[in-house]
Amino acid sequence: MNTTLYERIKNCSAHRKPREENRDFIFENPEYLHALIVLALDNLDKNSHRACWILELVADDKLEWLQPHLDLFCDHMKNLKDESAIRPVAKICQLLVTAHYNKGNSLIELSEKHLKKITEVCFDWIISETKVAAKAYSMRTLYILGRYSDWIHPELKIIINKDYQQHSPAYKVVAREILKKIG
Repeated sequence: MNTTLYERIKNCSAHRKPREENRDFIFENPEYLHALIVLALDNLDKNSHRACWILELVADDKLEWLQPHLDLFCDHMKNLKDESAIRPVAKICQLLVTAHYNKGNSLIELSEKHLKKITEVCFDWIISETKVAAKAYSMRTLYILGRYSDWIHPELKIIINKDYQQHSPAYKVVAREILKKIG
């Protein structure tokens, strides 16, 4: 990995300004995007979560840049363990699925393999001990996926109803939103 990029990531804080500066660095140097994604998905690197923060901001503005890296992203996101890495990756999954199904907007084309892996990891995150933000992104992603795959909404509904009482008020707000949409 490029030393300059790694140092920038290593020194990035959770504050918005440094994350935006690093996002802008990637925009100015798109040749580093692959290295950023590799680091973001490297569960063994202690700075992986910082790379995920930056990748989330890149995806917010230039989601189409992820298209050539979708195999890498979808194959390795399931390995993440750090909560600070899972939340931004869960948001990226929601962005990808939303863009994929957005009629008239072909920013992202997900293969059946990509859709399957995103579905699996989102279900894993909502049934695991991840924090509410990752669960919320995952539930919303699964809701979208369930509009195109018959089996997802019934499974999602079972999980939400089963776990509803033991979760935080923030979880319950999203759960009610999704259950209302599912019907």
